[in-house]
Amino acid sequence: MADILDKNEIAIRPVPARTKGKLGRAWTFFLKRVIGFEPSVLLSYRHLPQYLSESRKFKKAGGQIAQYMPILSDKSEQAGSARGQYFHQDLLVASLIHENQPRRHVDIGSSVASFAAHVASFRPIEIMDIRPLQPTGHENIVFFQADLMSENGELDGIADSVSCLHTIEHFGLGRYGDSIDPEGYLKGFRNLTNMVQDGGRLYISFPISQTTQVWFNAHRYFHPRAILSWPGSERLELQRFDYVDDAGDFHPLFPLHDKLPAVQRGCGIYTFVKKAS
Repeated sequence: MADILDKNEIAIRPVPARTKGKLGRAWTFFLKRVIGFEPSVLLSYRHLPQYLSESRKFKKAGGQIAQYMPILSDKSEQAGSARGQYFHQDLLVASLIHENQPRRHVDIGSSVASFAAHVASFRPIEIMDIRPLQPTGHENIVFFQADLMSENGELDGIADSVSCLHTIEHFGLGRYGDSIDPEGYLKGFRNLTNMVQDGGRLYISFPISQTTQVWFNAHRYFHPRAILSWPGSERLELQRFDYVDDAGDFHPLFPLHDKLPAVQRGCGIYTFVKKAS
């Protein structure tokens, strides 16, 4: 009987909040990425009665409806999203480039729709990616297809300003058609440091956690200070470190040499200046 009671106690013991969170994230990931179902869509159907009522009200007021196309979730959402890793890193680095006014800025693999668009609104930007890109129709955006894991020296010293945002964590994992290489990110980083002219700036960001780990083939997480010991880092001086925490909030000018950010799934944003040879 004691054994049965023990088992019953275990069975009804509440699940820890952390475990619930992990299970919830795993279940959401499964629904979204494996089945293709967005859980928030189901929640939005609570607005359907209001949609039907408002459509009748619109017609009664003399309006004509060509086609019914219910958008149900916007009523309960905020006006927009002013948080998250891409929002903060793209806005920050674009503002730093504007402040620094480099002669030539080259970007490697960052978001075209957000970061490159930010920069192209006030200056020319050259972007490189291993994948092709259709013409954008904007003269401030120039595209070159290139593999940054290729160590041929053709790009050495080409610019006084280089960026690589939320990109290097993918190098060597094959996700974007790149070759499989466990050290792909190190090869890419060496190329990035070689691309920057003496006295120029390198802006780089990637996922950070308490340990360096690979989530194949999505991305890597790096320890926040790992980059400071990568080959090529000895030629760089860290000018500033900013980061986005797990909740998507921004922490500017964090003293990385003195303490570590308390993150598990954050984003580190590093600004380096290349030392004179």
